[in-house]
Amino acid sequence: MATGTARREGQRGRGREGRRGRRRFTRRDLAVLALLLGIPVLLDIVIVWGPTLASIGLSFTSWDGIGDVHWVGGDNYKNLVDNYPPFWPAVRHNLLWLAFLGLVATPFGLFLAVLIDRGVRFSRFYQSTLYMPVVLSLAVVGFMAQLILGTDQGVINTFLGNHENPIDWLGDSRINIWMMMLAASWRHTGYVMILYLAGLKSVDPTLKEAAAIDGANARQTFLRVVFPTLRPVNVVVGVITVIESLRAFDIVYAVNKGRNGLEMLSVLITDNVIGEASRIGFGSAIAVVLLVVSLGFIVTFLVQELRGARDR
Repeated sequence: MATGTARREGQRGRGREGRRGRRRFTRRDLAVLALLLGIPVLLDIVIVWGPTLASIGLSFTSWDGIGDVHWVGGDNYKNLVDNYPPFWPAVRHNLLWLAFLGLVATPFGLFLAVLIDRGVRFSRFYQSTLYMPVVLSLAVVGFMAQLILGTDQGVINTFLGNHENPIDWLGDSRINIWMMMLAASWRHTGYVMILYLAGLKSVDPTLKEAAAIDGANARQTFLRVVFPTLRPVNVVVGVITVIESLRAFDIVYAVNKGRNGLEMLSVLITDNVIGEASRIGFGSAIAVVLLVVSLGFIVTFLVQELRGARDR
């Protein structure tokens, strides 16, 4: 009996301590919490989700921004696929842009990060120099590309001595997309390098030492020990690469307004929404297509990465 009574008293004591340990939020605390959470949520709804949902709704209408809104159902999507010649070239260019950044620029950024992480001479200088293009907007990169690749006194044509028959790097639809992808990769590579360099700095050195003791060479250590620990960085880099590829706009619009071989979905959206035709419903349909393609790549990539992290 004494033991049971002592046990009950102990439970009551712990209950009183738990109640005393709980903090009660005052009205001021709740007001501050609502303010700190409410403003970001409100801005997210107004700036991101509001326009997104509005674009989805307007994509089923015919509206010029001034007159009445007329419901047309899926006619915008049907005309987009069947009767809008720039659409499929823009889709191909966006996918080509994604493949180039994902398979060329991103691995090259990882390669540079590994070299700098190994402590090569003048690593601080290389790190600063390679990161410098990241602070530039893609529009500025486009203007720089015009100075370098232009037919009239462009740096490359001047260096090659092509004064009479200069190579039209930006006007020839067969090569201008590749020049623009190289220019965009110049900026993207530095961004990827910094992200991976931060990830490499956080890798436990004892893992590398253990792999070396087991007889693994540098390549095996990186592929089997270091790279798997960079999974969180891989997720960030993968999502950024998809976003940068599918929203590419500034650089091609700065060169030739996204025409003559540089058609992109983002350019088609701009031309239809704020162009002379002002076909907001049709432009919204293109925006929805871009949204679906973006979400498809991003969700698939995240699911694969998270599934791999759970199985480890």
